[in-house]
Amino acid sequence: MTTPLDPQVKELLTARNMAHVATLMSDGAPHVSPVWLEVLDDDRLAIFSTEAHLKIRNLRRDPRIAISVADEHDPYRAAVIRGRVVDEIHGERALAIADSMSRRYTGADFPVRSSIVMVIEPERVRLQQLPFEHSPR
Repeated sequence: MTTPLDPQVKELLTARNMAHVATLMSDGAPHVSPVWLEVLDDDRLAIFSTEAHLKIRNLRRDPRIAISVADEHDPYRAAVIRGRVVDEIHGERALAIADSMSRRYTGADFPVRSSIVMVIEPERVRLQQLPFEHSPR
């Protein structure tokens, strides 16, 4: 059972903030990808991709994943998550999740009609708020 997400973390994860996921290559090297993120009803997280993407192959071999999500309006406010993939979703259910993410980020359904959703169970979650602001240019 997944531990409920802190409301401030959930706020970051359910906004239009881009996430970056780190997976492990077969030689142990990190691989980082920008992704959209969805919080499922049970506070597990979901990302999606297609068979062709390296992150899917990496996660099937080693389910450990790290995720960083920074607030698009305050990049010094972020959530850092470590967890593991506990399930894969395919077919219409995967497309429904991908479309939900796409509508939140772009306002339209996702144009590619083939997706794999990786379900992530967070194991460690940390909210980070640094006392900085970007300087004016």
